[in-house]
Amino acid sequence: MTEESLTTSHLSVVMTTTEVHKSLTTDGKRMKSSYSFDAEFYFELAVVFIGIVGVAGNGLVLYALIASKQHKKHVLIANQNALDLFSSFFLVLVYALRLCNLRLYGVLGYWLCMIVLSEYLVWLGTNGSIINLAIITIDRYLKVVHPIWSRKYLRPWVIYWAMSFAWVSSSVFNLIVVFYSSELRDGECYSFFVFAEEWHYLIFCAWYTLSFYVVILAIFIFCYGRILVAVRRQASVMAAHGGTGSNTAQAQSNQIQTNVIKTMILVCAFYALAWLPSNVYSVVSMLNPSLTFVDARYYVCMFIAFSYTSANPFIYATKFDAVRKVLIAMIPCKKNSIQPGGGPETA
Repeated sequence: MTEESLTTSHLSVVMTTTEVHKSLTTDGKRMKSSYSFDAEFYFELAVVFIGIVGVAGNGLVLYALIASKQHKKHVLIANQNALDLFSSFFLVLVYALRLCNLRLYGVLGYWLCMIVLSEYLVWLGTNGSIINLAIITIDRYLKVVHPIWSRKYLRPWVIYWAMSFAWVSSSVFNLIVVFYSSELRDGECYSFFVFAEEWHYLIFCAWYTLSFYVVILAIFIFCYGRILVAVRRQASVMAAHGGTGSNTAQAQSNQIQTNVIKTMILVCAFYALAWLPSNVYSVVSMLNPSLTFVDARYYVCMFIAFSYTSANPFIYATKFDAVRKVLIAMIPCKKNSIQPGGGPETA
């Protein structure tokens, strides 16, 4: 096997579900994958399905946050749902277009490949969601562990700047990678596939795994570990002064804060589990160049990873009372018995 064929046989990144399974031969012509077109078709249908679930779930929860006015109190969580909704919508669009087996030519085809079919918009939302989740974790850490400092410096403009950073940084990062590693060839769109050198892919894949998984997990473990210690300490102090009536409001506020923290810990744990298989498989592919990167194991890993985006809104729906009340009120048989916004808020 030549160096060129060795390079192109497994050049892909952990952050894509593209047409890299259509490998290139040493003469530059495409060859059919060992997978049947039926298997490819059903896989793409499965991705469309999970994207539809993500659109519906994130759309409903985002609506519930706005209807209950919780988006003003939890702007970062609302931004999280917006990013997940964004990526889910374009996941459905991209794979629906692929099912049409479009042939792309000319300037229009080039830009359709680079912006849409390359999954640029999908990964803009997905990577932005990961960055935003880290920002939420740091925000909770500062508010619980360093409350005085956070009240002094965490102004609304800082939060909105952080929200913008998640969108802009993900947009710029994915745009650079797409234009460096994607191309339109013979009417086919190859995204995150064409690297100039094999070591470019290896460095990028290692950097991506470290930045978007290892570092993110380190942030989760450090911040929520310190948060849990601080919350337990606060609970002990409140228990020692449990007889005073002035602590009632503070106790309710702490309970709301605790519920939010529990919800975000669950979301972060789900992220760690859902993205673990694809990151492990990426590392294995780097250590073993002879391994065909895109196979059944790869598809399973990516399906599990995207299930995180689709399942997140159901976690919010079950853990946030205000959101749950709005969603229950949307059920016709429940509208007369439960009104959104009623009762004390616990999330």
